Formats: sequence, structure tokens, C-alpha cells
Amino acid sequence: MTISKQIVTSNDQPPSSMINLSNNDKFVNLEVFFMKKALVFYGGWDGHEPDLVAAYMGELLEAKGLNVKVTDDMTILEDKSYVESLHVIVPVVTMDKITKEQEESISEAVASGVGLVGCHGGMCDAFRESVLWQFITGGNWVSHPGGDGMTYTVNIANSSSKLVEGLSDFEVSSEHYYLHVDPAVEVLATTRFPHSGAYWYHSSNKAVDMPIAWTKRWGHGRVYYTSLGHHADIVQMPEVTELISRGLDWAIEGKDTAIDNNLSSDDFKSEAKMF
Repeated sequence: MTISKQIVTSNDQPPSSMINLSNNDKFVNLEVFFMKKALVFYGGWDGHEPDLVAAYMGELLEAKGLNVKVTDDMTILEDKSYVESLHVIVPVVTMDKITKEQEESISEAVASGVGLVGCHGGMCDAFRESVLWQFITGGNWVSHPGGDGMTYTVNIANSSSKLVEGLSDFEVSSEHYYLHVDPAVEVLATTRFPHSGAYWYHSSNKAVDMPIAWTKRWGHGRVYYTSLGHHADIVQMPEVTELISRGLDWAIEGKDTAIDNNLSSDDFKSEAKMF
């Protein structure tokens, strides 16, 4: 078995919470070993402050009691057994590229019950060339009319989901994301388009309520996204943090459900052509 930071090497007598698995003076801290695990991977365009957003996501997860790995090395996604052992994956990567092996590793892991949670361009403007990624996440960015600094209202949707229970509408000044969205998602919050401060060719269409937060299923896995989070200071807004925190809880719970019911991605596999 492969264990990373959890291994402690010592010739001293280990505490009772540790056990030697291989008779080679390497001891595993069982309390850490049995913790739920989360992976936050970041990279891509620096303008979205991926390192800062990833660090904050890591802090949120650690506060929930998870053993968190934050990394800018996406080759970790090629370790399928590790990825499937996670409770939740948080991508913070705008644009950039993902290999077929990496995207399929995430797809299989999420289908088995691993949660996927992300925000802004870090999830739904990641890997623009990957149709599979767009299918998993439920949407992809196409424009932010007016750029940064647009003031708009986030309208909490009337929903049966407890993810928005007790939340109120709020204003934010940031990028105003226009997305192409999977009609299968459950919408948790919306924002109105077009914005009076960014009239353009597309404004000749009727006004729409654009999803700004949603949930989706991918196999047994739970997928959560909010388009808020252009910079770390937006992610750290209390209202935005609350939305993301609830999404993390919901996604993590999905992995627990999969474990308790012995669910597998095999339940959804098909030989039919998909792409």
C-alpha cells in the first residue's frame, strides 16, 4: 500500500495510535489514515489567483476534519486508486489542459461516489478542449460581459434543496459569468442577464435568469458548482463561503452514501458510444 505524509519513521516506541504495517520501522498514524481525504489541485491562468483560492479551499476542508492534499501537480490524477479513495475533489484550474487518462480517472472516481466541487473559472472554464469535463461539471463559461467589477444580484432559487435553506439574496461586484448550462442540473441560485452595464450583440435576446450555483449527479457522485469566485477575496465573502461550504458537505456526504451502500461506477458503465 502507498501512504504519503501519514508515514512517520522512527526507531522509538510509537504511540498506541500508530501501527507498523511492514516491519520496516515505518509507522502509520491510524487517526490520520482513516480520515476522509480531499484533493485540491490548482493551476492554469494566474489571474484567478489559483494558489490563494486553492489554499482557502484547503482550509475549509481541513476545518471539516478532512485530510487534505493541495497540489499543482496534476499527474496525481493518474493514480486511479488514490483518486477513487478520496471523498471530494476540488479543481482550481482555469483553462489549461487535461490528459485523457486524467479526465477519465476523475470521471470514474466521481461516478463511484467521489464528490466534485468547484467555483468560477477554476471548474467551469477549466480544460476547454475537454467535452467530457464539461459533461461532468454541468456547464462551461462563454463570456463575462463587462469584465470584472460588475455589480449584480445573486438570487437564491426557490428550491427543495437544503443547500440553500435559510439563505438570502446578496450583491457582489465581480465578473458576471454567462455560461452554457446542462439542463439536467438543479439550480440553486441565479443572476439576471443582460446587465444594463454591458450591452452587446447577445443583448438582443430576451432577458434570462442565468444559473450561478447548481448541483448535478455523475453516476453515484455529487457535483457542485458556483460561478462566483473570480479572486480569493470573492471566495472569502461570507455568503460565497457559505455556498461553497454547503456544497462541500453535500458532496462529501455522497461518498459516505456510496460506501455505506457498496455502490460502484460499474452500475453505470456502458459499451455504447458516447463521444
